Amino acid sequence: MAAVDIQPVVEFMQQLQDQICRELEAADGQATFKEDRWDKPSGGGGRSRVLTDGAVFEKGGVNFSHVQGDNMPGSATAHRPELAGRSYQAVGVSLVMHPENPYVPTSHANVRFFIAEKEGEDPIWWFGGGFDLTPCYGYVEDCRDWHLAAKAICDPFGAELYPQYKEWCDRYFYLKHRDEPRGIGGLFFDDLNQPDFNSCFDFVKAIGQGYLHAYLPLVQRRKDSAYAEAEKRFQRYRRGRYVEFNLVFDRGTLFGLQSGGRTESILMSLPPEVRWEYNYQAEAGSEEARLTDYFLQPRDWLAEV
Repeated sequence: MAAVDIQPVVEFMQQLQDQICRELEAADGQATFKEDRWDKPSGGGGRSRVLTDGAVFEKGGVNFSHVQGDNMPGSATAHRPELAGRSYQAVGVSLVMHPENPYVPTSHANVRFFIAEKEGEDPIWWFGGGFDLTPCYGYVEDCRDWHLAAKAICDPFGAELYPQYKEWCDRYFYLKHRDEPRGIGGLFFDDLNQPDFNSCFDFVKAIGQGYLHAYLPLVQRRKDSAYAEAEKRFQRYRRGRYVEFNLVFDRGTLFGLQSGGRTESILMSLPPEVRWEYNYQAEAGSEEARLTDYFLQPRDWLAEV
């Protein structure tokens, strides 16, 4: 396998963090990201940027990290045992935006690159990433437009990619203990190393740069919707599902914690306010009930009209 140069990936990820933060600040119109630079004892570090109490976003985090270590953590080697005993580098951008208005959906995006090396052997490398949408109140047109944007990003790289990565996203962002999806999906992929490095890198660039083109139109469409405390309370309840997934199932969270990463940066994705209610049941026929009865169901959003 040919040598792989990680430096262009690092530079792209840094530029992507800058671009996304600029555009999100412009969309919010009030708050700005505060940067916190940090170093990892075993090597590398990152830039955590967090926005709070904005006009549109209650909290948002955009994290860049480039870390390294002598051994891959268990969260990585569990499904790739050939990585055991290899040193590694991991670089990526991960972000979550929690809106103030309950009618604006929460969104998450991530692009990442891993390379694991061992003297005398070829490096093992791969890309991963994607983006997904988590509404509290569903709108068919929002879901359709989100998935249309996802398909438009994938299509230049192969017509098979959107259905494949859409289905992978539905499987991955699933709360098994609730028997419930986290949201209405999007794209998810991992272990991407075919057909070659440059093709994979180009696809990851398209995902990273295309995320805001998918998300910001939905923000603009819903950010001025009127809401009351009842809707805000439901938003906090639904955020509980987000917390449960991130702390129990999310590979990135587990990798960060198991590899000795910076806890504040790893957990910056959690919402500022959340609530759990015992045996909550939405009123039949309500918009709250429709979220789980209709929107959080397996669905071909491109076929919805």
